[in-house]
Amino acid sequence: MAEIKENAFLGPLNKNNPVAVQVLGICSALAVTAELKPALIMGLSVTIIVALSNVVISLIRKTIPTSVRIIVQLVVVAALVTVVSEVLKAFVYDVSVQLSVYIGLIITNCILMGRLEAFAMQNKPWESFLDGLGNGCGYAMVLIIVAIFRELLGSGSLMGYRVIPESWYVDNGGCYMNNGMMMMPSMALILVACVIWVHRSFNKDLQDK
Repeated sequence: MAEIKENAFLGPLNKNNPVAVQVLGICSALAVTAELKPALIMGLSVTIIVALSNVVISLIRKTIPTSVRIIVQLVVVAALVTVVSEVLKAFVYDVSVQLSVYIGLIITNCILMGRLEAFAMQNKPWESFLDGLGNGCGYAMVLIIVAIFRELLGSGSLMGYRVIPESWYVDNGGCYMNNGMMMMPSMALILVACVIWVHRSFNKDLQDK
């Protein structure tokens, strides 16, 4: 039992990472990682929703008719997404505007639906919570890595704060220029591919999968 709990949380952080290994949730990784702040908020939102929806579905799994289980899962997720969306609008409105429709699209996030169907429907609430927490953190970790590179190289800042000194820029007599390509979704895809490559280079057993 202890091993199941450990694997449920630690597995998605490394050898079963939902983005780097299962290649899920790529769309939002391309859309919300131009800056670090929205990437952090998106990662936190997905983590909370996956963890809580896993718990709810696990608690009621024995009462859900097989024929409507997907509908029930969607209703639970939609309710949690609505709550999270309203909280973001109340406390970080500027970020909620940046994330736009992508918060709502968490409802159809393949990571979330996959964990509900593959894990929460077969396991107890605590294990399901750890699984949701692990998968959410694993997803957020990749988003944060990609966002750091994109914002730093694309605009010379992190979390909106200047990191690369103004004196380094060509306009001020230096030799540095921001890489505008980093702001393009295609560069996010390339960076995700680099994350996958580095991850697999450290995990030789995943290279044939």
